[in-house]
Amino acid sequence: MRKTLVLLFGILVPAAMIYIAVTGYNVVFEPNVNEAKLPYKLFVKEGTTAEQLYAQLLEDEVLLNPQGFLMLAKNKGLAKVKSGHYVIDQGMSNNTLINALKAGLQEPIRITFNSADNLADLAGKLGKQLLADSTDLYKALKAPMDGWEGPLALGAFLPDTYEVYWNASAKSIANKLYQNTIAFWTPARIKQAEAMKMTPGEISTLASIVMKESSKATDRPLVARLYLNRLQKGMKLQADPTVIFALNDLNPEQPVRRVLTRDLKLEHPYNTYVIKGLPPGPICVPEKAALLAVLEAPKHDYLFMCANPDNPGYHAFARNYAGHLVNQRRWTQWLDSQKIYR
Repeated sequence: MRKTLVLLFGILVPAAMIYIAVTGYNVVFEPNVNEAKLPYKLFVKEGTTAEQLYAQLLEDEVLLNPQGFLMLAKNKGLAKVKSGHYVIDQGMSNNTLINALKAGLQEPIRITFNSADNLADLAGKLGKQLLADSTDLYKALKAPMDGWEGPLALGAFLPDTYEVYWNASAKSIANKLYQNTIAFWTPARIKQAEAMKMTPGEISTLASIVMKESSKATDRPLVARLYLNRLQKGMKLQADPTVIFALNDLNPEQPVRRVLTRDLKLEHPYNTYVIKGLPPGPICVPEKAALLAVLEAPKHDYLFMCANPDNPGYHAFARNYAGHLVNQRRWTQWLDSQKIYR
């Protein structure tokens, strides 16, 4: 009997040890991610604990065999996870994933924006895509950028797609956008602007007006040249978007769908029906395409334009005021027919 017990003990104990070793190996090194959920994008906020992370992975069914993950995480000293954006992909084991989280081996993300009405609007758009909140982003965007201070600030941040870390600081995000603007203004483009007797800031200001005047890619260069023609002749720009900007500046809560005759007399530094030349700065964050529409505007001799009711989104152009009055009358009649009075 005793020999039998010894024999059984000699067999079972090693077998148990082998089982424990194999199980332990699997817990640590075997792939443990649910392929149906991959790639899984994990966004970790500052202060997230291993337990909170584990709960999220359980809820989203990311782990094939959840048992052992939390114990291994604690054994490896993962109490709080470094903030960032992590991608869980094929073949990852508990060990690989925990090491990445512990070391903060995050993946960059792509953020994008097309334009923005003001810096607060831009901060809000960025804040929806990043860990940094819109308040901190707004403060960073408001910091003076060399060459784009004061009223020119809206031209300092070029709309584009950027690759950044999700938990990047607000200051680094603002600087990345600014550096892209600096990169856009190559010596060749600065020379283009100089040939037009304009600065990059003035090109940016005009581009913002062109953007607000037209949303059509083929219409914008024609609009840009019309404004350039007016500037060269010393005429007032008389751009409705600048009037709308002025009205919104004075009363942000009042939407403007139609510019009235009385609005054209509004005393405001951005009202180009009152001032000569360009306003002090951009009226929105201008896109790259709008900047190029100004820099590469095709030659024509139009001096007047009006929204074209027969071709929504485009303009009807005229070389003289008589032709403009005809276009203007058609547009006014269309607005009245749609009952758009403000």
